[in-house]
Order: sequence, then C-alpha cells, then structure tokens
Amino acid sequence: MITIRQLSEQDRKTRAEANEGLPTLGFDAGTPYDDYVGTAVLHGLQRTVTDAPEELAFLVTTQVMELYFGLLRSEWRLAQRQLDEDDVAAATLTIKRTVKHFEALNAAWAALSWLTPAQFNSFRDSLGEGSGFQSAFYRHVEFLLGNKSESLIRPHRRNPEAYRELVEALNRPSLYDSVLALLARSGHAIPRAVLERDLTAEYKPSPEVEAVWAEVYGGPLAPLAEALIDLAEQFSDWRYRHLMAVRRSMGAKPGSGGSSGLSWLERSMRREIFPELWTARTLM
Repeated sequence: MITIRQLSEQDRKTRAEANEGLPTLGFDAGTPYDDYVGTAVLHGLQRTVTDAPEELAFLVTTQVMELYFGLLRSEWRLAQRQLDEDDVAAATLTIKRTVKHFEALNAAWAALSWLTPAQFNSFRDSLGEGSGFQSAFYRHVEFLLGNKSESLIRPHRRNPEAYRELVEALNRPSLYDSVLALLARSGHAIPRAVLERDLTAEYKPSPEVEAVWAEVYGGPLAPLAEALIDLAEQFSDWRYRHLMAVRRSMGAKPGSGGSSGLSWLERSMRREIFPELWTARTLM
C-alpha cells in the first residue's frame, strides 16, 4: 500500500492561500499524483514486440480492457456480498455502477476500429499464440456472469494464482445465482433444483424462474431486475463489438490462440446471461 500525506479541507484552503491561487510546483520527491496513480509503472508496461506503429494502440487498448475486467470483478464480488446480506438497494447501485464501467469498456473498441487487415498483419505474427481468449480476468468476469466451463480454465494451470482463483470462481455462485437466492429468501418460488444445481455447469433456463421474474416486475425488486438487464445488454454489446473488431481486422482466419476465430466468437454470442430476464418479458 502506498503512503500519501492526507490533507483536510482546511489544509487545502491554507495551501491555496499560501500559493496565492497557483498550483503547488515543488515537491520533495515525485509528485503525489504520480505516486498515487503509479504512472511510471503504467507507462513502463507498454513493451511492443515489433516496430509496427499500430501495435502500441493495440497493446494499450488491450491493457485498458484488462484493467476494466479487474474492476468489474471487484464490483460484482461486492454486489454478491450485498445481495447475500439482503441489502438490495446497495447491490442495485453497485450493479448500475458497473453498467457505466461496461459502457467505457465497450467504448474502448473504437480505439481499434481503424485497424485494417494489413495493419494487423504487420505485427500479428509476432504475437505468437497470444490471444484474448487466454485472459484470466476476462474468464473470471464470464464466470461471475454465469458463463461457466471447466475446460476454459485449463490454459491457466501453469499460473497457480490465476488457476486457483478461477477454480474458486467456477465452484462459487455466479452473480445471477446470488440474485436467485435473494429472490428465494424474499418469498419467490425459485425451484430447489435451481438453487441446488451444480454451480460448475452452465446455467439452464427455467420456466419457473421466468414466471418469478414476471412477478418481480410488479414489485419493489423491479429496479434490481432492470439493472441486471442493463448489464446483460452491455455484455452482449461487448461480445458483438469484439466479433466485429475481429471480423474487420482478420476476417474468418483462425485465431492466434488455436480457436476457429470468427465462428468461435459467433457461438459464444449465443450463450445468453440472465436468460429468464429476457424471456419473462413475453409474459408481462
């Protein structure tokens, strides 16, 4: 943990008066901003492997996305704790906040929208087998949203910490599981088979859960349902933008990580999260 000298409101007023309204220009060491943000570390992480001018933008955008994956993971863990404590208002606010995080994450794709096949090919070979498919943090995000698959954690076996965290996430309830448990505690008829299902398996839609969501929209938990549907929409947008970025920069070529590339992403898009929240709308 970094140590930063704390300033009260009075401290800031005193400093502004002493500076006659100008910013402080002298510090004993690095600036407090650099210390807090870790700018030296951040800007030292862009280590390109080619001389292609387009590679830096690709690398920076990818690193920004990784930071957002970590933020989403932290926020959804918090939302789960709030749901487990039946603090619906706090959990709803947390989930709404992550919708805004996702909007920024999705906007990052625009930074690569100009990438043509020729430009991507100028450094793609040098990436070797590196692929976004191998992102442990993205995999954790998918597991928290309920898109689980034991086989997808195997690439991380040689990274003990990442593998341990993914095994734990695979075996723990997803955010949606936590919501369904809350609904059950609130008196809604969530089937026992849903509540006691194998948490490592992909979630299968339930007609009974669909009926519960149709009821929820007439009561006080409706804002939670809408926050979740906003999140699901942003996640669908993420996958669509990823698909289009790949389609634009490399067409239907095989992926660097060994997948079929475009067709793999098209199949992934068909795995919906929070499925009954969508289908319940037909019953309303």
